[in-house]
Amino acid sequence: MKIAVLTDPDTATGFRLAGLEAVSASPAEAASKLIEMIASNRYALIAVDEGLLPDPNRTAERAMRGREVPVLLSLPNLLSAFSGGTDAKLYMRRLVRDTIGFDIKL
Repeated sequence: MKIAVLTDPDTATGFRLAGLEAVSASPAEAASKLIEMIASNRYALIAVDEGLLPDPNRTAERAMRGREVPVLLSLPNLLSAFSGGTDAKLYMRRLVRDTIGFDIKL
């Protein structure tokens, strides 16, 4: 079983360069691509870009019934996070706080 990323075409290139299998989709086709990926039984983990599907677990709820794999992981859409002039440090601080529950200051 493999690890794959479901993301937009521009970001998919970066994941492929990092050695991961990346499936690209538009927001309109993302849900059907995710269902196809689950049904293929090829993946242990599917990371899904929040820019395409804000809640991949809800989208794939029916397809995941009775299955333990793949694990669905929601990834923040980093390109859109910084395109509106968002401060990178502020974004990362919020991401860490939301993930572990408190701020870390180095």
